Amino acid sequence: MTDTVALVVAAGRGHRFGGELPKQYRRLAGVPLLRHSLQRLLAHPGIQAVRCVIHPDDRALYEEAAADLATLEPCAGGAERQDSVRLGLDSLAALPGGPPRRILIHDGARPFPSAGLLDRLLAALAEREGAIPALPVTDTLKRGLEGGDGATLCGETVARDGLWRAQTPQAFRFEAIRAAHRALAGEALTDDAALAERAGLAVALVAGEEENVKVTTTQDLARAERLLAAGGAWETRVGNGFDVHRFGPGEGVVLCGVPLAHSQGLLGHSDADVGLHALTDALLGALGAGDIGQHFPPSDARWKGADSAAFLAHAGGLLAARGGRIVNLDVTLICERPKVGPHREAMRARIAAILGIAVERVGVKATTTEGLGFTGRGEGIAAQATAALELPRPQPVPGGEAA
Repeated sequence: MTDTVALVVAAGRGHRFGGELPKQYRRLAGVPLLRHSLQRLLAHPGIQAVRCVIHPDDRALYEEAAADLATLEPCAGGAERQDSVRLGLDSLAALPGGPPRRILIHDGARPFPSAGLLDRLLAALAEREGAIPALPVTDTLKRGLEGGDGATLCGETVARDGLWRAQTPQAFRFEAIRAAHRALAGEALTDDAALAERAGLAVALVAGEEENVKVTTTQDLARAERLLAAGGAWETRVGNGFDVHRFGPGEGVVLCGVPLAHSQGLLGHSDADVGLHALTDALLGALGAGDIGQHFPPSDARWKGADSAAFLAHAGGLLAARGGRIVNLDVTLICERPKVGPHREAMRARIAAILGIAVERVGVKATTTEGLGFTGRGEGIAAQATAALELPRPQPVPGGEAA
């Protein structure tokens, strides 16, 4: 028999959050919100297994969120949260080794259950049939009254003595809470402790945590991001890029996405935009994703004469897929001619548009080599670029390497 299993309820649609994607699959620090919950539960030594209850339409989203995590096969939920928990409990009762002795029931949209919180819950089950984390109500409570014109008026003050804010996970002895769920099916109670109360189970209150936030609105998600940032969930990456193209026959060049009239052209398999090539390599370098030649080989005829904006957009797409963001980009064009200064703002705007970032995050400079070297002799143009990024810090995978 498995001693302790965590059941994560993630079948809701998140209507209060808004948007088409259920909130538990929205990204927090670059990964689905649900993944944070799963990782923390799996990492606790007192929990032997984790199962999710999901909406049948969300299987692909769940597979992405739980990729490489050793969770049990998910089960389908029901129309209401209470239905989903009951179905999840029934599925655990049918485990090959028999049902667990203890169960932790957790909302998938609470990403930060700490190890200390889990310790307190499991310790309380030694004495009681259930335990929930809770925080005492400290704000003054007012009852709202309908004002008749659509406004809500301040009514009576409600005594807050003895009032607590319940959180999850909520811990129970498995057979006791399953029996309560089966007996009270269809009652639509607000949490599992309410069913335990109706069933006469003794449920202890243990100290909850303010950081154990539930993401219900976009403001909650922003708060969760701030909590992660304060805890060092992001890391800064810096990459450098350098590129050179020689002059050849032509009547103009493209620099940083902007066509410029010139007495010569630049030779290259694509449009030879030396600025965008250097920026692309800087982004790829910061991501540890190779270089531009690996992604767009000069031997591939598809890239002959190609707009280099596609290369930079590709690097930006790789960054977005990792959940990262650009802090700033800086590119220096090294040439005697053409003059870059009159076109600097157009170049900044074009780079920003390709990557979907604010133009304030883009720097474009130009310099000469005082007549020295191949650029000084007017044989070509060089560019060097730096990219500073923020990426979600790799999360440890229980029993394996960092994700």
